[in-house]
Amino acid sequence: MATEAFEEIVEDFSFLDDWEDRYATVIDLGKKMDPLEDALKVPATKVTGCASQVWLVPEIAGGTFSFRGDSDALIVRGIIAVLKALYAGVPVAEVAKIDAQAELGRLKLEEHLSGQRTN
Repeated sequence: MATEAFEEIVEDFSFLDDWEDRYATVIDLGKKMDPLEDALKVPATKVTGCASQVWLVPEIAGGTFSFRGDSDALIVRGIIAVLKALYAGVPVAEVAKIDAQAELGRLKLEEHLSGQRTN
């Protein structure tokens, strides 16, 4: 039940054979993402348990879910960009039905990321 934007990322990744190319692609996705305003980088939006500084701000508009986020680590910014694509515009009632871990597994990133980056 992934979004079209996420499926495009999966398709792009299907052409990448090695970890370095996947890593570079994730970083590029993060670089393209708009930064989160400093005013939103507060304790209430900070993700705990990650090796990097991470902030996520959920948004609901018109019955659909999305979020904005940021990190001080380029790879984490990229993962946020991938997650944004996975959830963007999903009806609120459908959000809990998405198996994010399984969907991200399709990108074959987890074996190269630390446990603190995949929580």
